[in-house]
Amino acid sequence: MPRIIAVSNRKGGTGKTTVAVNLAAELAALGRRVLLVDLDSQGHCAAGVGLKLDRDAPTAHSIFLDPLAKLSAAVYPSAFANLSLCPADQRFEHGSGVGGQGRLAEALAHQDIASAFDLVILDTPPSLDHLLFNALTAAHWVLVPYVPHHLSLEGVRQLMRVLFKIISGGANPQLKILGFVPTMSAAHIRQHRLVTGEVARQFGAPRVLAGIRSDIRLAEAFSVGKPVRGYAPKCRGAQDFANLAATLSPVLDGIDT
Repeated sequence: MPRIIAVSNRKGGTGKTTVAVNLAAELAALGRRVLLVDLDSQGHCAAGVGLKLDRDAPTAHSIFLDPLAKLSAAVYPSAFANLSLCPADQRFEHGSGVGGQGRLAEALAHQDIASAFDLVILDTPPSLDHLLFNALTAAHWVLVPYVPHHLSLEGVRQLMRVLFKIISGGANPQLKILGFVPTMSAAHIRQHRLVTGEVARQFGAPRVLAGIRSDIRLAEAFSVGKPVRGYAPKCRGAQDFANLAATLSPVLDGIDT
């Protein structure tokens, strides 16, 4: 069974897709067979790895529209070693579809997925619907990107309330927080330091990971269909994601840090 990370925050615009795409690419470069699953109907993960789909191609959302659909039918190899994508359906209406809260977990546990991948990264929508609940029910860990602003912090608090329901309600009692990642961060900005300090106070300083600094190269990389490591490997954004992958690798390997 692959290890599953849900990248999530209830606030939009916090860099979830940027984190999901670039962390997936870094971990794939370290030798893991990584499947990136895009559950957000904006569909930006495909742009991040330069994948273009036919209009009626199977997507990650197919399993929520057709009870007989197999997730493996929507897996596409990328141009980057060890990295595959299960893209989103940009026409999918959040709140629609079939299947219960465990539909995604069942699909990921299927042998054709479980035998092909070591790690699954879920890019989740910010909306509080069955897609988010499916992601959190399937995941082993949650990684929470946040912009060090007040509204993003409120999104973190809202997500924590959802996690409590998932864990205490029995849907996924083993779910753990992998960490909180400040994005678009700048240490010289007082507001950024204050908000990150508040995250550390409320949720534990060891859980706050080194941030991803503001870097225009991260946006430029999406425009050319590449993770930042393949576009500008020496930029600070690429360095930060390489550091993040190195920090998380021992945890993903089951080694205590």
